[in-house]
Amino acid sequence: MAIIINVDVMLAKRKMRSNELADSIGITTANLSILKTGKARAIRFSTLEMICKVLDCQPGDIMEYVSDK
Repeated sequence: MAIIINVDVMLAKRKMRSNELADSIGITTANLSILKTGKARAIRFSTLEMICKVLDCQPGDIMEYVSDK
């Protein structure tokens, strides 16, 4: 089971930099980097909500399930 994080894709579509997003949602760039690389073990719904609000997207736009098969 793999969850793929597509925050970089949405940042590129919105022509926004990581540090701008981090500042907008109130997390450190280091924590955003952990999330973007898929190394995060969890994400708060409030953080996910803020990411979606700032990037004007849906949760499915930034997270994707890919089967191991």
